Amino acid sequence: MNERALINPATEAVITTIPDTPLADIDGIVRAAAAAGTAWGTTLPGERASLLHRLADAIEVEADSICALEVEETGKPWTVMRDGELPFALDNLRFFAGAARSVDGTAAGIFSTGYTSMLIRRPAGVVVAITPWNFPLIMAIWKLGAALAAGCTVVLKPAPATPRSSIRIAELALQVGFPPGVLTVVTGDAAVGEALVAHPLTDMITLTGSSGTGRRIMTLAAGKPARLHLELGGKAPLIVFADADPVAVGQAAALAASYSSGQDCTAATRVYVERSAHDTVVAALAETMRGVTLGGPYDGADIGPLITSAHRNRVHGFVERARAAGATVACGGAVPDRPGWFYPPTLITGVEQSSEIVRDEVFGPVLAVLPFDTEDEAVALANDTQYGLASSVWTPQVDRALRVAHRLKVGVTWINDHLPIASEMPHGGRGASGFGKDMGHDSIDDFSVAQHVMIKHAEPTAREGFRPA
Repeated sequence: MNERALINPATEAVITTIPDTPLADIDGIVRAAAAAGTAWGTTLPGERASLLHRLADAIEVEADSICALEVEETGKPWTVMRDGELPFALDNLRFFAGAARSVDGTAAGIFSTGYTSMLIRRPAGVVVAITPWNFPLIMAIWKLGAALAAGCTVVLKPAPATPRSSIRIAELALQVGFPPGVLTVVTGDAAVGEALVAHPLTDMITLTGSSGTGRRIMTLAAGKPARLHLELGGKAPLIVFADADPVAVGQAAALAASYSSGQDCTAATRVYVERSAHDTVVAALAETMRGVTLGGPYDGADIGPLITSAHRNRVHGFVERARAAGATVACGGAVPDRPGWFYPPTLITGVEQSSEIVRDEVFGPVLAVLPFDTEDEAVALANDTQYGLASSVWTPQVDRALRVAHRLKVGVTWINDHLPIASEMPHGGRGASGFGKDMGHDSIDDFSVAQHVMIKHAEPTAREGFRPA
């Protein structure tokens, strides 16, 4: 059996090794999930809700140990994980537990004489969930919470570098009473994921990952009738008008660009500033970004390292190519001389809309600033991308903010802020950012199938006649 070393990105030390799931075991795992779905899909909503609540309680009891697993594997600050991400994951799971009791269709109605129609929602079936390394716990909860609430069974494959919190969740699920086969975690690289996606009994695939991985999954799934739910990359624009508070913009945008070390598909990446305020906003951004501290999970720092040495090289490559093309690096842009794969928040100006660093997803703490002259130009620049996940608009004028928000081709727009999300609201994008929603009732609907039930209670009239399918 292949053993995979897990590396702490803050120290470059080996944490432990985890065995990959053998490819020969994949068929049996998916078949077990399909078999478990027969009973699980018919459990009462209240039963599913109760088990999800019990799972949330069990995770909360082990909060410190689960956080320790995650900060070792990702390098993110302990306080960010323990005081922010874990409580939010618990809130997500408890939302799904409550929402499980309202998974229903629409009220009955007569739409054809002599027949009563109603819609019921049925579980999609066996769900393969593939999660990324940037938010291992939260992404696992988003996938399995919605799918289990809808009555699906789940085979969860976490990213190879960050599997342990997902493994522990599956262990706790069994302990609190989930039937075997309802939630299974497998480990390994892309070959394991591809075997799951291609399996004939996989009914649905949900992925959070890169746009390239999304395209690969679409290709693999094209030969069978599987449902797809893809949350992919992003290149979030911020539109800053001259009447916005530059200090507030600087603080929020710097946080939105560097949170999780910029390894976030909703991260602030492109800032379009009305020309008269450009220099003021750049100065505010640079001041805040220079103050962001780097360090290991327990150092009290603001941000941790990037996930691997190769990824840091990739991020730094974007910056170096922009610099070589004539861009100005207002702050950051240098690899620190220290152990760990750290990279400082980096601010870049003097770039063109067509430049690589403006168009491609860097997935690091790198922010590019460009000027605009008119509202129409700002909207056009913001929409000039293959991605469509997140955005924000900065102005005290509510009418202008809403007008611009309505014109942005994205899944979420913040006004005078960037990044906050809520369990009750759907999160997802369009275009190269994928389709389908995480969180909210929309996500549970994504994991269920509408079934029309039509009951004959009287003879149809001659006028109504027979309507062939």
